[in-house]
Amino acid sequence: MKTDIHPEYYPEATVRCLCGNQWTVGSTKQELVVEICSTCHPFWTGEQRIVDTEGRVERMRRRFNLGQPSNK
Repeated sequence: MKTDIHPEYYPEATVRCLCGNQWTVGSTKQELVVEICSTCHPFWTGEQRIVDTEGRVERMRRRFNLGQPSNK
């Protein structure tokens, strides 16, 4: 096996999330910064962050001035 080709391994690497959560893992980088973790991810928290509440059809009708749908 070749020597001196493997990156340095840090058994106590720190992972920091933008929400403030922090934990320790083993990694080839000493510090990792992530945007989202299991503490703040919408799937795990049950919170929905939907900005677009208007439907696609209604938006298209308004955009192309098609009027309201007829109820038959």
